[in-house]
Amino acid sequence: MTELSRKRNFCIVAHIDHGKSTLADRFIEKAKIIDSRDFQNQILDSMEIERERGITIKSQAVTIPYTACDGTAYELNFVDTPGHVDFSYEVSRAIASCEGALLLIDATQGVESQTISNMYLALENNLEILPVINKIDMPQADVPAVRAQIEKDLGLDGEAACLVSAKTGEGVDALLEAIVTRFPPPPPPRSTQTRALIFDCHYDAYRGVVVHLRLFEGALKTGDTIRLMSGGGEYRVESAGVFRIKLEDTGRLEAGDVGYVIAGIKTVSDVRVGDTVTLASNPASEPLPGFKDVKPVVFSSIYPMDSNDYEELRDSMEKLKLNDASLVYEKDSSLALGHGFRCGFLGLLHLEVVDERLERDFGQAVIFTAPSVRYELLLTSGETLYIDNPADYPETTKIREAREPYIRGSIITPAEYLGPLISLCTEKRGVQSNLQYLDQKRVELVYEMPLAEVLFDFYDRLKSCSRGYASFDYEVVGYRDTELVKIDILLNGKAVDALSQLCYKGGAYDKARHVCERLRDEISRQQFKVAIQGAVGSQIIARETVNPVRKDVLAKCYGGDITRKRKLLEKQKEGKKRMKLVGNVELPQSAFLAVLKTSE
Repeated sequence: MTELSRKRNFCIVAHIDHGKSTLADRFIEKAKIIDSRDFQNQILDSMEIERERGITIKSQAVTIPYTACDGTAYELNFVDTPGHVDFSYEVSRAIASCEGALLLIDATQGVESQTISNMYLALENNLEILPVINKIDMPQADVPAVRAQIEKDLGLDGEAACLVSAKTGEGVDALLEAIVTRFPPPPPPRSTQTRALIFDCHYDAYRGVVVHLRLFEGALKTGDTIRLMSGGGEYRVESAGVFRIKLEDTGRLEAGDVGYVIAGIKTVSDVRVGDTVTLASNPASEPLPGFKDVKPVVFSSIYPMDSNDYEELRDSMEKLKLNDASLVYEKDSSLALGHGFRCGFLGLLHLEVVDERLERDFGQAVIFTAPSVRYELLLTSGETLYIDNPADYPETTKIREAREPYIRGSIITPAEYLGPLISLCTEKRGVQSNLQYLDQKRVELVYEMPLAEVLFDFYDRLKSCSRGYASFDYEVVGYRDTELVKIDILLNGKAVDALSQLCYKGGAYDKARHVCERLRDEISRQQFKVAIQGAVGSQIIARETVNPVRKDVLAKCYGGDITRKRKLLEKQKEGKKRMKLVGNVELPQSAFLAVLKTSE
């Protein structure tokens, strides 16, 4: 085993699309730990969706051997982190398992909102931060300006930043040398009791859960019985080793190592990211700090397109849950859509990823209902109720007070787009808490706004208003008072439960009108008039009408008295009334999909 002074544990943190995965590719290429014929770009992004979208969803780790200029052999343990705000807890645990962080900044984009928030995460964990300016080969790269931003916005030494091009490999050798000289080795263990931090895990169909961990104290070897401190479960270690892209069984892990343990754990939900692993024979007295249960913030129901496919969807959800511990679901049913599942997600990107994985990995065609957040209701009886499903909304007379989750959002934008972005945030009920010019061209806006307002079209409109230059990062800050109403959508006076929504009272009219207009375009014409209404309680706030198809009953009346024609029309009118009483309107699946799309 490599001695402690020659180990370096580090991670790369950056804003989305600043080149983390590409730089990881260059490190792996330099180390020659994988055959050149097996090499592919974004090698640590194992999911097809990650490659297509250019994002990292699952945290990955790899152990890289490196020989420095003076001939010393080092072991570099590199932990790749997700870049999206939805997975910030995973980022925080990956950061906690390292001693150093490469803060990667795009030479064409400069410092962005998640660059700042990730730097603060690294500082909270007392990491040594090494700024790295990437994409220096690009024609629009402005290195002096980015150095100035690093000094002014981040308070780091801009001149000490390493210059690299992850695409061409320029500067990567100098960066590897800087990692071993500027990052500290793992601190010596303070106790002989074993303590290891779980920063991720994945499911192997043949061997069960593979736990990714960093050992801070003690050692783990094959045959040991381990205990997970938050859950209390005990398991026998079948295999322990390090990541060399594939799993390499070394039989033993010591303090300072980053590696994996396979211990016959059946489901990913038994393992919690941030938990502490210790030995059952000599357990640690207290766990490592920072563990918390990840709670979903966005909720939506999933139904199969064909109600006969419910059993298949249930099996697919169980298999997906094996790989995604943060997915929370329970059974749900709807009069309009049949049986399905009510799911909780970490954010909208997480929802999209689950949707795509159900479709690609399991071949499921599904419908998602409109995403909502979890509201807190204080009832007149004194109890507190948390609801995320409109079906659970109690009678208005029973509610004393309603509260909704708020976020603190940070937007960094070029100054020329400031006006449209302030208008957008104000429209979304945002309250400005800070506005500061980072330099002559860039502004940081800080707004507190309801999470529900960010769910639908906020990202799209943010990028449209700023031509793609603005960056957005947020954190949930708690619950605030709100005026909450439930919108019911009625078809011929009958409520369609799957289209019900909870929303802020001030935006109820616009939302109800939007849904009614979409349904009018989707519902085929019937023999009778179809009324589509949006209602809050007993009050109708929006209405659209689908006109009936009519037979020309006057075709045979080519002459004669007007009363003959009127008689035929009255007879038709009576028939339409009778038909309306017994007729049912079939709502096509496309109608649900159309309602969920944002207005053009």
